[in-house]
Amino acid sequence: MSSLTEKDRPVVQLLMNTGTCPRCILRFCCVGSQALYRRPYTDLMKDLKEFLKNNEEKEDTVCFDVVDLPCKRIRLEHTEERPDDLNHNGALQQIPLANDENIAVENSAVKICNVCLGILQEFCEADFVKKVCQKVNSADYQFTSFVFSVSLPPQLSVRERAAWLLVKQEMGKVGLSLAKDDIVQLKEAYKWIIHPQLSEELGVPADGKSLFEVSVVFAHPETEEECRFLATACPDCFKPAKNKQSVFTRMAVIKALEKIKEEDFLKHFPCPPSSPKNLCVALEIQCNNGAIFVAGRYNKYSRNLPQTPWIIDGERKLESSVEELISEHLMAEFKANSFNFSSSGREDVDVRTLGNGRPFAIELVNPRRIHFTAEEMKGLQQTINNSSDKIQVRDLQLVTRSAIGRMKEGEEEKTKTYSALIWTDKAIQKEDITFLDDIKELKVDQKTPLRVLHRRPLAVRCRIIHTMKSEYIDEHHFRLHLKTQAGTYIKEFVHGDFGRTKPNIGSLLNRTTDILELDVE
Repeated sequence: MSSLTEKDRPVVQLLMNTGTCPRCILRFCCVGSQALYRRPYTDLMKDLKEFLKNNEEKEDTVCFDVVDLPCKRIRLEHTEERPDDLNHNGALQQIPLANDENIAVENSAVKICNVCLGILQEFCEADFVKKVCQKVNSADYQFTSFVFSVSLPPQLSVRERAAWLLVKQEMGKVGLSLAKDDIVQLKEAYKWIIHPQLSEELGVPADGKSLFEVSVVFAHPETEEECRFLATACPDCFKPAKNKQSVFTRMAVIKALEKIKEEDFLKHFPCPPSSPKNLCVALEIQCNNGAIFVAGRYNKYSRNLPQTPWIIDGERKLESSVEELISEHLMAEFKANSFNFSSSGREDVDVRTLGNGRPFAIELVNPRRIHFTAEEMKGLQQTINNSSDKIQVRDLQLVTRSAIGRMKEGEEEKTKTYSALIWTDKAIQKEDITFLDDIKELKVDQKTPLRVLHRRPLAVRCRIIHTMKSEYIDEHHFRLHLKTQAGTYIKEFVHGDFGRTKPNIGSLLNRTTDILELDVE
């Protein structure tokens, strides 16, 4: 046990006597060698036994005038019966230190650690690693590396604080100190042990930046009440949250432990912490792949198809949408849990999108399949296009999250091209509309249209009509080709929206106008 030194001997002896496992003892002795933690559990026990034996050979006259040391069972019962055995100043109770080799080793053989509750014992063994890997393999994910995360019961932080105070007091007797941050964190030690085993079993490396996450959630029902005294001592640290089943989250407990005074802590929690009867349980073993982003452009040829599902008061108005016609095929191929659709702007249900199409992106959440060749993406694009005559997609490709952000940037500075079929109440001749062709950079003030007022804030937005070109059809109809600033409400620019858009085509022609068809080009 080369990483342990003379100053560690009383700490090792103390923690072994109180029911702490070898790996937690290493943590409290600030041992940073990952290789030591990975040694088999039985070997670590032998190492600690040898470490203490060497100590006794050097010090033949350890001062304990005890003829018959109490057995482990009696001493543990004494500890458990009087968890608050403090003096009037809130000092720690004294733990008898055994100087007999057999007693020390016997005490260290407590089955379940009183600090980690068995996480650095049973859950570091090959059987548990195989159980995790079986879960991963059965989930059928594609991955080339993994990141491992672990969620610990919040009461572990309380037990760790108790053990730290115990060790700190023992080191203080010889003029040494132990900062809380010097202790090797339980999660860190656990990952040191588990990472190589998972990596070997799964056949891929552990990588902190991997998008594929394997997570384990631990719980310990037997001790879950141990945090409750903190709510009385630090009530402001425990606020109910919508998505949390309990206010005793790990972060809330840590925050409370930082605030509570040592003497107050010692009055409410036993030091050393009592030995549990049961191991932690692995509540959940979960896998999750980072989101994949697919982008492209779509054309919409139907005048009866919304961009996203059209549902009002829980009732579906139309059977499908652009979003669904595209996403259903992506969801099936990527085997994702869910998706999020976004686009550069949107068109009304009765507006076609022609020309090069509208840019769109879909975030596929927790996909099982993530690797697609360019040819496979072309095939997927063709599958979407063959499935419906209402839409077509082009340039379908895998992109990064940052590329999605760029799609949204500067939307209002973009220029859009439209074609509108317009009706007039009064008869017109060709010369009545040709003046529209000469209007350039027309400024229009648009109050939020009545048709979108239920979902958009009331405001007046200034938009620019860059150019217009008229195409006479008959006495009551003409087509108008427009280039406008993105975000312009074209329908309202045509009919005026009861005077909420000024100027408008009706006011320019001095007659009532309405829009019959609109295409985005």
